[in-house]
Amino acid sequence: MTSTFPNISISTERLVLRPLDEDDVTALAEMMNDEQVAAWTDVPQPFTEDGARTWITEHAPTERESGRGLDLAVAEFLTQRLVGIVQLTRTNWHIRSTELSYIIAPWARGEGYASEAALATAQWLFGDQKFERIELRTAADNTASQQVAQKIGCISEGVLRNACIAHVRTEDGTWADVRTDFIVWSLLPEDLEGTVDQLADSGGFPTYSHWN
Repeated sequence: MTSTFPNISISTERLVLRPLDEDDVTALAEMMNDEQVAAWTDVPQPFTEDGARTWITEHAPTERESGRGLDLAVAEFLTQRLVGIVQLTRTNWHIRSTELSYIIAPWARGEGYASEAALATAQWLFGDQKFERIELRTAADNTASQQVAQKIGCISEGVLRNACIAHVRTEDGTWADVRTDFIVWSLLPEDLEGTVDQLADSGGFPTYSHWN
């Protein structure tokens, strides 16, 4: 049984989830310097193009090859513009479980891309990789991320008190750490039953099922 993720590309009608490549350096750096990304992640600020290149050429391949996780670029199918990132981390191959997170670029928000990319990843994990559990953690005040978790069918399991460090701008323009709670969500294979159909019926986004 495999203990590493394959080099994978997942296609939906609007998006392609694929390995990061060096053509993504400029857009990745710009996306990671966004205020919302800085507030809810531990990405170093400011995030440089050298940092983006190191992520693409060193960190992402190492994570995949070690079996710890997978970093996927989210790009628009028609334009190939980078619009986000999906990450799998803390992967446990014995129990077939992994933690999923997502970041959407400021120029692509409001299009439903986070839900579409997350759900496509979940379908691939449960279908092709035979995973049994996906976990998400959202900061208590990050309502946008919580809405994505709910939209794709996740179940809230509880709160990890004081377990998250968010960031706020100070008066001098620097960032300061602020402690908050993590909300823990889970997604199991049976939770996806009907989710895709409901989203398609409501105009949420089109269905998808192609991966290479």
